Amino acid sequence: MNESLQTLKVSLLNIGYARLDQQWDYDNVISPFSRLYLIKSGTAKVYHHQQVFDLKKDHLYLIPSYTYSRYKCNSRMEQYYVHFLEETGVGMSVYSRYDFKYERKASALEQLSFERLLTLNPQRDLVKSDPKLYDGSRIAQNFASNRTSAKDIVETQGLLKILFAGFIRGHRHQNISAGSTGKKIIDMVQYINEHLSDELTVQNLAAQCHLDPDYFSRLFKKETGVRPLEYLHARRIERAQLLLATTAYSLQEIADMVGISNISYFHRIFTKLSQRTPAAYRKANWNI
Repeated sequence: MNESLQTLKVSLLNIGYARLDQQWDYDNVISPFSRLYLIKSGTAKVYHHQQVFDLKKDHLYLIPSYTYSRYKCNSRMEQYYVHFLEETGVGMSVYSRYDFKYERKASALEQLSFERLLTLNPQRDLVKSDPKLYDGSRIAQNFASNRTSAKDIVETQGLLKILFAGFIRGHRHQNISAGSTGKKIIDMVQYINEHLSDELTVQNLAAQCHLDPDYFSRLFKKETGVRPLEYLHARRIERAQLLLATTAYSLQEIADMVGISNISYFHRIFTKLSQRTPAAYRKANWNI
């Protein structure tokens, strides 16, 4: 049952210490890597998974890979940050098999672990703090470089695993199987999450898997419990909810950003899944 954890590999991309101000204000952030923050002073907010996290001193925060998120600092904040890749030998994301918490108090040992990671990996910080300037760049450096000793590589991976482990709650109640069909569905779930603003249909998703649409739909429901269109609508409306609560975009702009450009259809789907209109949702959940 724990084969994905037994084969878990973590690879450091970036680590640094940042002093941030009001310019740390970014939306529509979807990174292909995971992030860890240790807050040292000041306050800010991060929004993801339909939650608002008020970043607090001496607390740790996890943002999983391929997660839509929003950042905002109204004054000043100082933090350690770590960007890393997580891989499993069974070809499935650890986030698809386990439930995670995203905020917790940092122990004294964990705070020392960030300092140690920074000592082991100097000059791995980001030049720019804007995710749009580095998410698509070649930041996924090969950690096992000639300039890094074997001891430092192993110690870095061990410290990262210790920090990461503290966020794991336990198994998901409904896991996608680890076989070849399960892997295809995992790939499609990730593809949907990365391309919500695109024109997605059951037909073109099935074509990505080289499967008949009806068979793909049945397989998707077997593995996830819902049909592909239901999953697609749920993810789009979740993202729309976050945009409504944390940005000043118009309803049409948000509808375009989540791939439902027909504003009447967007309104209908949103109201059905949220049990309130987009305008009512924004009024009740405004967080800016």
